[in-house]
Amino acid sequence: MTFGQRLHDVIGARGPLCAGIDPHPSLLTQWGLDDTIDGLRRFAGLAAEVLGAEAGIVKPQSAFFERHGSAGIAVLEEVIATCREAGALVLLDVKRGDIGSTSQAYADAYLDPRSPLAVDAITVSPYLGFGSLEPFLTTAAAHDAGLFVLALTSNPEGPQFQRAVTEEGAGVGATVLREVAARNADATPLGSVGVVVGATVQPSTQRLGEDFAINGPILAPGVGAQGATFDDVRRVFGASARHVLPASSREILQAGPDATALRDAVRRAADAAGELTR
Repeated sequence: MTFGQRLHDVIGARGPLCAGIDPHPSLLTQWGLDDTIDGLRRFAGLAAEVLGAEAGIVKPQSAFFERHGSAGIAVLEEVIATCREAGALVLLDVKRGDIGSTSQAYADAYLDPRSPLAVDAITVSPYLGFGSLEPFLTTAAAHDAGLFVLALTSNPEGPQFQRAVTEEGAGVGATVLREVAARNADATPLGSVGVVVGATVQPSTQRLGEDFAINGPILAPGVGAQGATFDDVRRVFGASARHVLPASSREILQAGPDATALRDAVRRAADAAGELTR
């Protein structure tokens, strides 16, 4: 079963919310935990248990695990296993992007089921050229996994590159969207290659040419603590909002460490996100 099919099914069952697990030091402190491997394990373990049972898609941020070294990666492996066993799809936020054999090694690490870090999908960067993603695209297809390609991110530095115009006269972000749409052509019920477009992006005076009709999922970070609302999702994506996975992390996680409060927070977010598909 392709990632696009699995995603379509889990959205139908649990809704489109993508719940993040970001063990930021400030959140560990807020939970009354130390910024240590023990604190990380307690934080991430509870978050995975609750979010994995409630959200359709869970998105661990790899960097916050990597900063604890090999022990942190071991915790990440536990989080992945817990979420998948609970029925959630795991989208690992790693934003990898390289060329040749290095790209292939990254792809094998995260997308090959034989790897202890194997997940359902990962985020990737196309800014060494979209063709540099070929090892990721080929490996994802071989293992029925998914990719989310950075297109129009919401960080203030993003437009310097993403809204620049190519020699063909198209915006770089729009070019990424077109490339992804081509990869998803004829896929049913949903393509397995998605894009990342921030829910806080502002309209551009340039003609980007995107209507987000990529026949694939759109990961939209920024809902909640970063200031975006579900109304913003409708404003930015229009008719394609039904294919958006609104991502929220801190807004949910700050409800911990009480498991009941955390569960209530993710359920409220999931209910609000579900309105986008109706």
